[in-house]
Amino acid sequence: MRLFERFGKKSEKDTPGNKKLSDTRELELYSGMRVLVEGSEGNLLFIARLQDPRSHMAELFQYSEMEISQDMDPEALPKTAPVPVRIRGYNDNTRKAIFMEGNMSPTSQKHIWQIEDLNITAIENERSDPRLDMDMNAAVMSSNKADAEERACKLLNISIGGAGISLAHRYYKGDKFFLKARLFGEKKSFVVYCEVLRVMQTDTSQFEYGCQFLELTETSQEQITLFITQAAPQTSHF
Repeated sequence: MRLFERFGKKSEKDTPGNKKLSDTRELELYSGMRVLVEGSEGNLLFIARLQDPRSHMAELFQYSEMEISQDMDPEALPKTAPVPVRIRGYNDNTRKAIFMEGNMSPTSQKHIWQIEDLNITAIENERSDPRLDMDMNAAVMSSNKADAEERACKLLNISIGGAGISLAHRYYKGDKFFLKARLFGEKKSFVVYCEVLRVMQTDTSQFEYGCQFLELTETSQEQITLFITQAAPQTSHF
């Protein structure tokens, strides 16, 4: 399995004389963006909303107390002194993945973190969500009702934004259905509404589909991130 594929085709990368790409006005464009917050080694700390970035400062509103990795050192989250973090998200207006760095410290309010020395380090043309390659039995359904007919498929990969699946049935770009898989054990199935964005015929009887998740809740996003991080090798994707 591969963890954290980078799908950007071409980045505005750092250069020795121009490492920081952002100014105050540019940072303000990303207020309200959902982001992944990582430690300096690439370990995922939590998911948050970037709020009110200005003058190379911002706040992070942590969505939950999720612990992404069972092996995560509790000391990875700062108690007083700022620690360096990497922040990445996707801006829907520009349709670009945004990579930032800064120093994070706690505030007096629970689940709110202060970021100082905030700078954009890279901007890419495609999403850069963590994506996990896999080969899991799954199913697609026309509805999420208990008695809905299921078509068996293979779940080929998954990210916070979508999944790749394979099955013999023919779908077309724009078709929508429910994807069902047991990502979190046998007790409860993960079911999500999907739209087909890409179709590829692998042979005369089999098709692969790139699907975008629709109406995905923040809780489901956190669950997928947790699943990807715990299932894959802990290697840096930078």
